[in-house]
Amino acid sequence: MYLPAEDSFLLSETLSDYLKKNKLKNFKALDLGTGSAIQAETFSKFTIKKNILCIDLDPEALKTAKKKGFRTLKSNLLKETKNKFDVIAFNPPYLPEDKFDKEIDTSGGKKGDETIIKFLRQAKNHLSNNGKIFLLLSNFTPKKRINQEVEKLNFKAEKIAEKTLFFEQLEIWLITNKS
Repeated sequence: MYLPAEDSFLLSETLSDYLKKNKLKNFKALDLGTGSAIQAETFSKFTIKKNILCIDLDPEALKTAKKKGFRTLKSNLLKETKNKFDVIAFNPPYLPEDKFDKEIDTSGGKKGDETIIKFLRQAKNHLSNNGKIFLLLSNFTPKKRINQEVEKLNFKAEKIAEKTLFFEQLEIWLITNKS
């Protein structure tokens, strides 16, 4: 199970600030790749727990989220759900695969963007009209193909937060439908 670190905390803080500032209430939320359910806990400050779904492949992560009172679903990204969401938080595996790291919770594929691109393609069918995606990226994540996919799917992406660590630069992107 992926335990919260700087990336999870940045996503949680950014999500909380945005939801507070925009006074969102009673929205349907998805904590994708829930891990410790930190984003679900953030959502629960702004919407009722029954409106929050936690998805992960790791049974341990799902057990943790369930113990915290959240609905859970074992799924590879959005494959097993038909739901639409108003807000999706995703701290994806975003690092390029290397000989030292081939872990599913950190490596996003050979280039590092494959999981994110697959997610964006699926998200198009699971995002409400005014829905928002909060996506965490790193300076190690190649962004060219992600930007192309965002454009192709008629999404709009803007960087709304960033944090510099001694070993990487983290970014939070807010992705919305253009229409």
